[in-house]
Amino acid sequence: MHSRPERVADQVRQEITVLLSRHVQDPGIGFVTVTRVKVTADLQHARIFYTVIGDEKAKTETAKALVRVNPFLRRQIAQRINLRRAPELEFFYDDTIADAHRIEELLLEVQEERRQYELANPPEPEPREPEPEPREPEPEPGEPENEPGEPAEIDPDAQGDGDPGTDDAPAAEPDPK
Repeated sequence: MHSRPERVADQVRQEITVLLSRHVQDPGIGFVTVTRVKVTADLQHARIFYTVIGDEKAKTETAKALVRVNPFLRRQIAQRINLRRAPELEFFYDDTIADAHRIEELLLEVQEERRQYELANPPEPEPREPEPEPREPEPEPGEPENEPGEPAEIDPDAQGDGDPGTDDAPAAEPDPK
């Protein structure tokens, strides 16, 4: 089970997200995403981390707007979450997403540099070991051994294709009738 500060932090995150998207009418609040909330063990302080879609100007405008709407958000949190005392809300811009994006860009740069280096300096082929020369098949037992390059001995009785209609067929034995 999660600790009580973690459960309260999750509730605060959900309520702040709903309040910012549906109930806060301040024009300075742009596209805000609440990324995480940390609540102290005594539940008196809540650090709310957020990101903003946009440039530096949108980031600073949103930071100013969050300071302006902080009392409204705290009152709403007090009404919506059953706590004796509503926590003090502190907003912090969350740089982790921007940092992760920057790290990804750096990794892509390194990958491209490596590719360019490999194109400019192709790896040398590894020296190949000479293949062993093919060996003559060993004769079967009972077969006469021939020297390499010497024709095999042919049994004169074994010649022919077995067709009785040609001259190369072995002589047929007469039929004993």
